[in-house]
Amino acid sequence: MYQALYRKWRPMTFADVLSQPQVTTTLQNQVKSGTTAHAYLFTGSRGTGKTTCARILAKAVNCEHPTPDGNPCLECEICKAAEQGILSDLTEIDAASNNSVEDIRDLRDATVYTPEKCRFRIYIIDEVHMLSTSAFNALLKIMEEPPPYVKFILATTEIHKVPATIISRCQRYDFRRIQQKDLVARLLYIAEQEHISLEPSAAELMAKLSDGGMRDAISLLDRCSAYGETITAQMTAEASGTAGREYLIQLLEKIQQKEISGILEIIAQLHENSKDLQRLCEELILMQRDVMLLKASGDASLLHCMADEVPALQKLASAQDMDSIMQILNQFQSCRERMSRAVNQRVELEMMLIRICSVSAPSAVVSAPADSAEIQQLMQRITLLEQHQPVTEHPLTRPQASPEPEPQPEADMKNLKMADFKPFPQWNEILEECGKHNPAVLGTLAGSRAVFYANIILITAENPLFLTMFKQKENARALSEAIFSITGKRFVIRAKCSAEAVKPRPVEEMIERAKNSGLQTTVI
Repeated sequence: MYQALYRKWRPMTFADVLSQPQVTTTLQNQVKSGTTAHAYLFTGSRGTGKTTCARILAKAVNCEHPTPDGNPCLECEICKAAEQGILSDLTEIDAASNNSVEDIRDLRDATVYTPEKCRFRIYIIDEVHMLSTSAFNALLKIMEEPPPYVKFILATTEIHKVPATIISRCQRYDFRRIQQKDLVARLLYIAEQEHISLEPSAAELMAKLSDGGMRDAISLLDRCSAYGETITAQMTAEASGTAGREYLIQLLEKIQQKEISGILEIIAQLHENSKDLQRLCEELILMQRDVMLLKASGDASLLHCMADEVPALQKLASAQDMDSIMQILNQFQSCRERMSRAVNQRVELEMMLIRICSVSAPSAVVSAPADSAEIQQLMQRITLLEQHQPVTEHPLTRPQASPEPEPQPEADMKNLKMADFKPFPQWNEILEECGKHNPAVLGTLAGSRAVFYANIILITAENPLFLTMFKQKENARALSEAIFSITGKRFVIRAKCSAEAVKPRPVEEMIERAKNSGLQTTVI
């Protein structure tokens, strides 16, 4: 009967576990000295060796002939029974499907019985974060004061869901993602032993796609071994359903050159080949990150890309400024968030790419201070237009020096009518985006509305505190960046309060009337 490669090549001793010396060394020393704890908690991402180390530890503490370095001998009756899954004193529980309080009560009741063959009765609880609250409470007491012959080993990928009371009763070990070089070396070794022809570039791509998980990498090797005689990088990309790396570089080059037609042709080709567009967006994010790191430091050791892709990415980095690179990366990440809830992922991706290419001056930003003479004059004109009153033209006075360039309005205000301004259709999305990064500004924008003409946005807010917030440069920038993130364009932002919001409060109005009538007033 065929056995999957990731099961066949599961590590049997601590020495076989890759990239976790901080865990294996400690466990080996505890086994050698006989000072193993009563409860362990292994945490880390998938495929990093948590359950594997739990099984090795369970064998090592019960092994009849342990090796001098703390590993199980793998030859005694207990080691063989544990490997075959028939050792009665070793119980593995999947908390994802056995998460009720009744399951934990049965476990607790079974701990009163002494081991049949071994020195210790071992309980391995995988995905322990899936236990219910009452199940955790039932587990708590027995974990705090278990019988001397009982040991618990808990494993989880989501440590934040495990109660602090459980964590405090365990020795915690954090498993790191497996290093790229270790993954590649292990894949090449397994391929050699299994007589599989595997190119080093394909092994490197498998390691990158697995994101530090050994099980995912070996499973991909198993899948590719049935795809063709010799496993190449191109075959690996096709078998994994990801875009070939050449498509990614072509997309970034055409984005830089703003070739919209070429970009849409590549997306259409990938879509016809049933490529996962969400995964494509994630790959674009990682590759654009590499461009950003090359621009910032030039250190290729920090990159996620293949070695032969570095020259092309260096060329992309040298042809752009950091502001443009980071804005494109921000657009990619915002698009990836929206794709998970979009009706049509292809449309969302195409909209984002067209939006990036349509921006003519990505470095042109931001709103001028809200109390400048220019804004006051422009706001007076818009107010008169709203009231259908004639506008008396005065030349707009600009300050001699501005800390940041502002895009020139495309509209001639003296010819504008209120009918020219239209409601801003994406205003609710902009408010949601702004709230992610600056909740304070979002609070002052409650009940606001926005209209626009050409590249001018007029925001009318009911909360007078908004103007105070808007005077602060970082708040104005947060709103401007939220608008750019959603629309891909830069706008001249103008803001005012509605008439109702600036009316005096009744008490202040009474005091003002009393002063005007000559009466003396006292405020307590």
